[in-house]
Amino acid sequence: MSRADAPMLRPARRFRDTALLSLGVFAGIVAALLPVFSVIAPGTWTAGAITAAAAVLASGLAMRFFALPAIAATVLEVVVAVVLLTAMFGRSTALLGVIPTPATIASVPGLFAAASEEIRLGVAPVVPGTGLSFVLVGAIAGLAIVLDHVVLTARMPLLGGVGLVAVSLIPTIAIPADVNVPAVLALAAAILFLLRMDTRARTRAVGSSGRRLGPRVWGASSTAIGIAAVAVVVTVVAVPLLPQPGLRFASGSGAGFGTTINPNLELGSDLRQPREVDVLSFTTTAPTPPYLRAVTLSRFDGTVWEPDTGDTVTVPGDVPVFDPVQVDGDVTLADWTTTITVGELDSPWLPIPYPASTVTGLEGEWLGLPDNRTIVSRAGSSRDQKYQAEAVVPRPTLEQIRSRPVGSDELPDAVRSLPPDVPAIIGDTARSVTAGAQSPYDALVALQSWFRSSEFRYSLDAPVEAGFDGAGMDAVARFLQERTGYCVHFASAFAVMARTLDMPSRIVVGYLPGTRAGSVEQGQTEFTVTSRQLHAWPEVYFRGIGWVPFEPTNSLGVPTNFASGTTGGSTNPADTPEQQDAATPGATRAPAPQLGDQDGPGSAGSGAGAVNGQSPVGVLLAVAGVVLLLLVAAPAVVRAGRRRSRARLILGGDAAAAWAEVRADAVDLGIPSPDAESPRAFAARLVDAHGVGADDVRLLRDALEHAIYAEQTVDPDRGPALADAVARVRTRLRAKATPVRRLAAVVLPRSLARRSGAPAVEVPESVG
Repeated sequence: MSRADAPMLRPARRFRDTALLSLGVFAGIVAALLPVFSVIAPGTWTAGAITAAAAVLASGLAMRFFALPAIAATVLEVVVAVVLLTAMFGRSTALLGVIPTPATIASVPGLFAAASEEIRLGVAPVVPGTGLSFVLVGAIAGLAIVLDHVVLTARMPLLGGVGLVAVSLIPTIAIPADVNVPAVLALAAAILFLLRMDTRARTRAVGSSGRRLGPRVWGASSTAIGIAAVAVVVTVVAVPLLPQPGLRFASGSGAGFGTTINPNLELGSDLRQPREVDVLSFTTTAPTPPYLRAVTLSRFDGTVWEPDTGDTVTVPGDVPVFDPVQVDGDVTLADWTTTITVGELDSPWLPIPYPASTVTGLEGEWLGLPDNRTIVSRAGSSRDQKYQAEAVVPRPTLEQIRSRPVGSDELPDAVRSLPPDVPAIIGDTARSVTAGAQSPYDALVALQSWFRSSEFRYSLDAPVEAGFDGAGMDAVARFLQERTGYCVHFASAFAVMARTLDMPSRIVVGYLPGTRAGSVEQGQTEFTVTSRQLHAWPEVYFRGIGWVPFEPTNSLGVPTNFASGTTGGSTNPADTPEQQDAATPGATRAPAPQLGDQDGPGSAGSGAGAVNGQSPVGVLLAVAGVVLLLLVAAPAVVRAGRRRSRARLILGGDAAAAWAEVRADAVDLGIPSPDAESPRAFAARLVDAHGVGADDVRLLRDALEHAIYAEQTVDPDRGPALADAVARVRTRLRAKATPVRRLAAVVLPRSLARRSGAPAVEVPESVG
């Protein structure tokens, strides 16, 4: 091939390189989409999303084939995306089935509302309906538009790769799971392909200009590829270590990433914890594994149960944190020790058995609340803590607890108070269920038995579907009518009904006893507690005994039931709900049900802890929106950073930086500035064709030529004059440009896609 033929092939090569970059962007989108299937089930929306991405990228490629401005490509891509969305989801109201009409536009809010409802009620992986499919396809089309311009127009493939990695990580953050190795490898291959194609295109552009291929081009590409390789390694290694979704009791508390405990009982729609995580393990000298409590809630305003606060004491280490529990002299006490090892639980509240008096082995600063015997940290975390808790536990007999009244003059008013507008069904039902009870204890056992009877059903979904999810007074009333819910509803209803009977009550947030791990440490069996065993249960105060827990949640735990002291054997009644007739000869302790289906015994959520943080689909869409916004804003941010960096150099008298900024401003506004063009020719063109002041251009050009000839690039004395000249040139160029050009210069600055070479210098001659 002759040298004369080479220039004819250069446009074809450039288009081929651009087409390969478009193909790389498409492959990256598909690869980033693969992890999404763990949150949203694939289906027809997948084909629609892939079609939309391909059509958007193809339309942008067509604009570049005809060498049309970047803004034209953007407009066409948006039009293509709108037409496709209309054809897929709005054909019935569209003109010719593809052109949106006012009726089509009016249907969009309904589609978003339907998507929101699907997110609110869906369980991962969600099978999307029309509304959610519309949002998903639109999001992928928007991602394709953004990446097309970040990678192909701004020529920032590394930034595009970071965006793709961020999108691919969203489902893993929403639902922690093992790394999808094929998806990671596919995405890595797509990103490396993008970087390779960009490097080749830049190399050809530099080579065609006749300049030597210096180390700068290859160095930058090597750095970019190195960063991409690190990103891939981090994705494979770090994703399994990311925090798990927050286990939350409050829908309004944010996404709550990290396996933690948020103790508010005002549940929203966030009901399902998609993946079970081991949060801690323990061994104990107790005859049965204890419940582990983290926080108590006594104040109830009719809408929200609030965590208890009060005076605190420093956890000293090896001496008692709290005074021994005060009981009547005839009540037996048992001394038990529990050793707890925390894993993935990242919470300021420390899970401990009740009523712990000494806690040793903690790292960091921890505070004890004597009023409820809980331990909290102001700045630390329970994660990776290993500590030992000693508890002196009251063990009353059935006769002893039946003979004790409830309440005490020393208790705060909060444990009895109720708002004035208690629905009649709550008090009436409490009195009806407990009619005929001979003692407060008998009344509470009657309530517990009623909740655990076949009249009630455990369900995570029913409260949301029926619209009464929460722990407020209205939710309790609806729960008593519907008779289906999860531990928050059972615990809140029990506590409120006890207060209508003038019994002091509160709610405890903590963990069920866990499951036997099979290993034995120093003769003690180890138990493992998972995130799905986060739980809520009520307590009632008995004079001379203290706070006694009950287990009303249907199908979970074992109900409280004390053994008679007249039937022989030791008197070891329950201190926690899982013990049942522990001292009665021949009595057996019913095992806690296994976790399985959501809507019955052994449901997938062991109490409140079975609820997840925000819906994973909602997390995905929200974070995807943020990622898209960041990708759109990134070119403008990078260009502003370069302008500020050059401004400092210009004020210092750097003539080359001043000239580079003028060229960048011109390129951003669509004025060509080829590397082969000399500064004098470019300066003359700015004056003749674009109305720039001749004096300003002469000052900048002469300073550059002087720097090149004298080999003195920086002259601090001329810095202010250069800065003023650059500012005036920019102002004149923008004044001559159209509004569209000015907008494009800010949103999508073309100068980021070019690599400046050393300017050619001619023999000086006059300008203007």
